[in-house]
Amino acid sequence: MSPVTDFENIIANYFGSEYAVATDSCTHAVELCLRYTTPKSVTCPAHTYLSIPMTFEKLGLSWEFVESQWQDYYFIGNTNIIDAAVLWKKDSYIPGTFMCLSFQFRKHLNLGRGGMILTDNQEAANILKKMSYDGRLPDVLWKEQDVDLLGYHYYMTPESAELGIQRFEQIKDLKPKCWSDKDYPDISKMRVFNVK
Repeated sequence: MSPVTDFENIIANYFGSEYAVATDSCTHAVELCLRYTTPKSVTCPAHTYLSIPMTFEKLGLSWEFVESQWQDYYFIGNTNIIDAAVLWKKDSYIPGTFMCLSFQFRKHLNLGRGGMILTDNQEAANILKKMSYDGRLPDVLWKEQDVDLLGYHYYMTPESAELGIQRFEQIKDLKPKCWSDKDYPDISKMRVFNVK
């Protein structure tokens, strides 16, 4: 088994999901879930990180900001996709969702960069894994595959996964910071989102 698969299994077990798909960032995890579920319109909390609405723009989605209070995670409106970038809590996976985690340098499990999609849908997990990995199956040489799915270069490296495995044991039982909408400015007022 590869270090990436080992790390996916550790995180899935900790959060209580059946499957986990490692990515190179939480933003790309959210993007892959949006590409997989293909919502027509979504909403975004006004108090979150910039990359989420920027991803909506990138994908050409119809979207709008909403005022909402949240703690540790929030649903992207009109979807079953959860931005759980700041969540760290055992057995906190919500069934029937795509819960996207972050391992960015300010997060509880700090790898510098990295993300994960948690799901209980095996078919979705298989497709999202291929999507994250240039449309191909991991652990098989790409030139020996007949790639049948458009993919993206969003996979987690084995080195990041190995670091995650090491650091998980050090931080898994430490109390995490509690994050909420109060930790983020109102990004709906920024010029970048007001140029239409």
